[in-house]
Amino acid sequence: MRLLILFCSVIIFTNCSKTSTIANNTLKGTILFIVSNQHYYGNTDINTANHFAEIVFAYDVLVNKGYQVDFVSPEGGAIPIGYLSTSDSLQKQYLYDFDFMKKLKNTLSPETINASNYKAVYYVGGGAAMFGVPENKSIQNITMSIYNNAGIVSAICHGTAGIVNLKTNDGNYLYTGKQVNGFPDVFENKNANYYKTFPFSIEEIITKRGGNFSYSKEGWDNYYKTDGRLITGQDPTAAASVAKQIINVLNTGSK
Repeated sequence: MRLLILFCSVIIFTNCSKTSTIANNTLKGTILFIVSNQHYYGNTDINTANHFAEIVFAYDVLVNKGYQVDFVSPEGGAIPIGYLSTSDSLQKQYLYDFDFMKKLKNTLSPETINASNYKAVYYVGGGAAMFGVPENKSIQNITMSIYNNAGIVSAICHGTAGIVNLKTNDGNYLYTGKQVNGFPDVFENKNANYYKTFPFSIEEIITKRGGNFSYSKEGWDNYYKTDGRLITGQDPTAAASVAKQIINVLNTGSK
């Protein structure tokens, strides 16, 4: 069963919080998850959302290794979540985690973020990621401040759209000359109404701007790329691996 939750009404969740127990552990650092407020594909009435599995698979890895996770969106506040499978035990567990769901209902706004508090950013995918995030200057500035302070930039699936406009201090795109991936065009339905609302093709724009975009032709097989402090995954199956790579790179101090 797949669900789309818009947080447009009061929802009561059982408080079987897993996140509350993590606060008792030694905090190793804080990771910033970047999500979107977009409810529809472009100006249509076709629903879209942030990808719940891409959130929880990465979140679970990080919090269980002692990291705190904060959420920021262009507008702050509630975000739509979808692509959710209640047959997956981990997704179901977090769906009924009151503290976790409260974070998604009360995401931070960019102006409240102090970039120096974070060791990495993680751009969440889902169709919503194509809207509001890539062009947001405040989020771009936060991300690059973290990166310039030896932090990590990571993204999953359509979340890679969020990095396309990021530039380093020398004026080059962050991913120029680097191995990078995200959701590739081969798995998009370019004739579908949803795709016609996309402001750009992730694969095309990154390739045009000098990124070495690669992908798995099989798909849904845990494909990801790590190039220094840039980590990108192709689809939900790589979300946990991207989180593990964040931890590995933080531990090794890769440049």
